[in-house]
Amino acid sequence: MIDPQLETRMANAIRALAMDSVEKAKSGHPGMPMGMADVATVLFTRFLKFDVAQPHWPDRDRFILSAGHGSMLLYSILELLGSSVVTMDELKQFRQLHSKTPGHPENFHTTGIETTTGPLGQGLAMSVGFALAERMLAAEFGEDIVDHHTYVIAGDGCLMEGVSHEAIDLAGHLKLNKLIVLWDDNRITIDGHTDLATSIDQVARFKASGWNAEHVDGFDREAVAAAIERAKASDKPSMIACKTIIGYGAPTKADSHASHGSALGATEIAGAREALHWPYPAFEIPDDVSTAWHETAKRWVADREAWEARFAAREHDVKSEFKRRFANVLPGNFEAAIEAYKRSLSDTKPKVATRKSSEMALDMLTAIVPEMVGGSADLTGSNLTRGKPQRPLTPDDYSGRYIHYGIREFGMSAAMNGIAQHGGFAPYGGTFLVFSDYARPAIRLSALTGAPVIYVMTHDSIGLGEDGPTHQPVEHLAALRAIPQLNVFRPADAVEVAEVWQIALESRHNPSLLALSRQNLPVLRVQHSSENKSARGAYLIDGPETADVTLFATGSEVEIAVNAKAKIEAAGRTARVVSVPCFELFFKQDEAYRAATIGNSKVKVAVEAAIRQGWDAFIGNDGIFIGMSTFGASAPIEALYPYFGITAEAAADAALKRLDSNT
Repeated sequence: MIDPQLETRMANAIRALAMDSVEKAKSGHPGMPMGMADVATVLFTRFLKFDVAQPHWPDRDRFILSAGHGSMLLYSILELLGSSVVTMDELKQFRQLHSKTPGHPENFHTTGIETTTGPLGQGLAMSVGFALAERMLAAEFGEDIVDHHTYVIAGDGCLMEGVSHEAIDLAGHLKLNKLIVLWDDNRITIDGHTDLATSIDQVARFKASGWNAEHVDGFDREAVAAAIERAKASDKPSMIACKTIIGYGAPTKADSHASHGSALGATEIAGAREALHWPYPAFEIPDDVSTAWHETAKRWVADREAWEARFAAREHDVKSEFKRRFANVLPGNFEAAIEAYKRSLSDTKPKVATRKSSEMALDMLTAIVPEMVGGSADLTGSNLTRGKPQRPLTPDDYSGRYIHYGIREFGMSAAMNGIAQHGGFAPYGGTFLVFSDYARPAIRLSALTGAPVIYVMTHDSIGLGEDGPTHQPVEHLAALRAIPQLNVFRPADAVEVAEVWQIALESRHNPSLLALSRQNLPVLRVQHSSENKSARGAYLIDGPETADVTLFATGSEVEIAVNAKAKIEAAGRTARVVSVPCFELFFKQDEAYRAATIGNSKVKVAVEAAIRQGWDAFIGNDGIFIGMSTFGASAPIEALYPYFGITAEAAADAALKRLDSNT
C-alpha cells in the first residue's frame, strides 16, 4: 500500500508534466489530465495489469483514453512507469513533428498506446470490441490464459456523441462485465459548462442500458478504488462517474473551459505549483515519486511471468494456435483452399449476385479460418454475411463467431476496430453501401490505424432497384476511395469475389471494403487462373492488348462493358475490357504495368453506376464516362439502367461516335 501523501505526489507528477508539456508546446489540453490525475494514479498503481517493458503481452489489461485530447495524462504515466519509448525528452517534444507524443494518442506511432483516439466517443465504442474480443478468446482458449479487463477514461464529449449510445447499449446487452468506464465528470466542454447543451443523467442512462453505474468523488482515491473493486466483481459492464475539477490546482482557470484546450501560461502554472505543493522546476520529478512509479511498473512483471508459466504448460496445439492468431498468420491450408475454390467457380460458373458469391466464399473461409468473426447491422439476410459454420454469439455464450450488432452501423464498425486491435481475430461486418455514411468515422480510423477490418457493403448501386435514391449509393465509392490506406473492392463476379476476400484476409495493415451487388451476375472468368488477378487492382479481362477502344468497368458494369465490346466489334472496330476491382491496388503497381493496362486506345470509356470522380486517372479528362451524375430513382432494375443510360448500347454508341469524330 502506497503512503497516501506519496500517492498524492505521484498524482501531482502527472499534473505537472501535463502542464509543462502543454506549456512548452504552446498547444494542448492540460485540464483533463490535471482533473483525472488521482483517478489515473489509482487505476495504474492498483489495478491495471500492464508491463511497460512488455507492452504487447497478450493478457495485459487494455487501457483506452477515449478522451484522447487529454493525451498528456497517458504520456505522463508511460514516462513515469519507465517507458523506453515515451521518455522525458519525448514529453518535451509534445505535439512536435516526428515525436512519440502527438496531439492525440496514436497506436500506430507510439508503443504502449492501445488504440488511436481523439474523435470523441470512438474510444468508448472501440472498447466494446476490445472487451468482446477478450470474452471470445477466453471462451475458446480458457480463462487461465485469457483473463483481463478493458478500462476506459471517457469525457463529457465522449458521452454526448451519438456513437456512445450504440456502444453502451451493445455492451450492456452482451453483458461485457470486464469493461469498466471511468467518466471524467467535470461538466466542462469547449464552449463552457455542459448545462449549455445537456441535462441528461448519465448514471441513469448507463443503468437503463444494462450497466452498473455509480457516482464517486474523483479526488477521493479510496472511494475510486472501492468503486473499481465493485466493478471488477460485477456481472455487468460498469461506469464510474468520477466527479472532478478540470484544471485542478490552477488558481484562476480550474473548473473553467479556459483550462480545456490551451496552455495555462507561466503565471497560472506558477500558481498551480504553489497550490499543489510542487516546487520543482519544469519536467523535474523528485526521486521518491520516480521510485514509487517505477516500483508500480515492477509489480506487474510477476503477473506477466506467472501468465507465461501457465501458457507454457498448455497443450502444444493450443499454444501454436494462440501464437498464430496473435501473429496474424493465416492457417497453412488457406492458399490451397482458395485455389481449389476458384477452380470450382470457373467450372460451375454460378450466376449469382456478388453478395451471394460472398456468402458462398464465407461458407468456405469460415470453416478454415477460425479467427473470422462476422456480423451485420441487422441486415444478415440482405448482406449474406453469415457463413454456415458460424453460430451466433450471445450474452450467455461467447463461443459464437457471428455477432448481431443491431441497427448500429457506427457502433459495429468501431467495435470491429477494437476487435482487430485487441488481437486474435479477423473481424468483418456488413451493411448497405449507402449506410457507409453512418460508419465512415470508424472506417477512417480503421485506415488511419491500419486495423485489418473487412467491411462488407452490399446493395452497391442503383441496381438495388425499388428502394430508391435514399438507398442507392452514387457518390459513396468515390468518397470511400478518397480515404488513404483503405482498399475499396468492387468485384465483377464470383471469381473476383473469392480473390478480393483472399486479399482482404491477407492484408494485415489496412482495412478493406467490399462493395457487392444485389443483382445476379455471370462468371466472366471462365478460364481458371492460379494468379490472383484482382491483386493487381485492374487487369485485362477480355480482348487484345491493343484496340481502338478500351472499356474500364467495375462490379456489375463489367458485364455491360463486355457486351459493349461485342457491339463495337460488330461495327468493325476493336475493343478491350479492363476490370478494375480496386483503384488503390492498381495505383500501387509499377509504371510499366499501369501503362500497359490502361493502354493507348484512341477512345477510353469507363462504366460504373456511380459518379465519375476518380475515373479520369484511367480515361483522362476527355474520356467517356457512362454512369451517374444525379441521384437514382425508385423502379425495378430493368428500368433504371436504361433510364440512366448505363447500358452496353450506350457505351458502344458513345465509343463509336467518338471514333468516327476522330477520323
